[in-house]
Amino acid sequence: MSSQSVVLRRRPTGAPSRDDFDVVSGEIPAPGPGEVVVRNIFLSIDPYMRGRLSERKSYANPVQIGEVMEGETIGEIVASNAHGYDLGEIVVGARGWQTHTCCKATTLTRITPGGAPLSTYLGVLGMPGTTAYTGMTDVGRTKPGETVVISAASGAVGSVAGQLAKRAGARVVGIAGGPDKCLFVQEGLGFDACVDHRSSDLDAALADTCPDGVDVYFENVGGAVQAAVFAKLNVFARVIMCGMVSQYNAAELPPGPNLGFMVAKRVHMQGILVSDKPERFAEWRGLAAPWVADGSLAYRETIIDGLENAPEALAMVLNGDNFGKMVVRVGPD
Repeated sequence: MSSQSVVLRRRPTGAPSRDDFDVVSGEIPAPGPGEVVVRNIFLSIDPYMRGRLSERKSYANPVQIGEVMEGETIGEIVASNAHGYDLGEIVVGARGWQTHTCCKATTLTRITPGGAPLSTYLGVLGMPGTTAYTGMTDVGRTKPGETVVISAASGAVGSVAGQLAKRAGARVVGIAGGPDKCLFVQEGLGFDACVDHRSSDLDAALADTCPDGVDVYFENVGGAVQAAVFAKLNVFARVIMCGMVSQYNAAELPPGPNLGFMVAKRVHMQGILVSDKPERFAEWRGLAAPWVADGSLAYRETIIDGLENAPEALAMVLNGDNFGKMVVRVGPD
């Protein structure tokens, strides 16, 4: 039995495509001391991956030509050279667009199957959910009665962030692309309103849905959506800068907005990286797992079959064509 990996063939111009990658085969690696081999079952596809394809300076090193593409997985230990890590255990945290990953056992988190679908540990119970929790806890600090706006509200991060704001007693307005997503945001997630940025006059729609302005904004998109929301921010508003997916495929970054209003309105704006506080992963799973089990924390997934289709899955995420969390099914569950 061989292992398959998706490696970077060339740096994409604009949106990534299958032609920017190669699928290569090789032997399944043997684990060294303290290592295990994980047969990957699901692969997470996330917007940050576009940054790994560029040589533009960022918080993480780019993937080099010929290297395996970056991505978190959940899977089964099929070989172990690490004390206390047994064959058949399910673990999350292995990396790479590949069918098998050899890594240090201490970098992995054991998962007990049965509590929730395995794919959720890459989404609502994984990095996206933890990102939403960290942003709303550390920066949003939502109070009852406040107005919270969530961009990319049907996505893996935004959907959780908005539900947390509702639990805090806020009035929550989502922004999403298309009527189906807006319907899900309101009826499936329980937001108070949702604006369709693809068909609405954003300024008018926000004036209608946020008559008292915006107290907390969870930023996932940037661009025209950001400009429209920034114009509605209240004095002492908080802005969680999580992502700017609208510009990830751009060859050059667009000019920034005039942020002088931040002084007059005393706006608190902070960028977040979930990796800054790794302890939050266990904290969030402990809090959220019962909510997922009893159905009070809603989520949605798009599952694409086949490792070779990971490039198309990434392109879908960057274009907003996915619905909820995007994962690729690499092997049998």
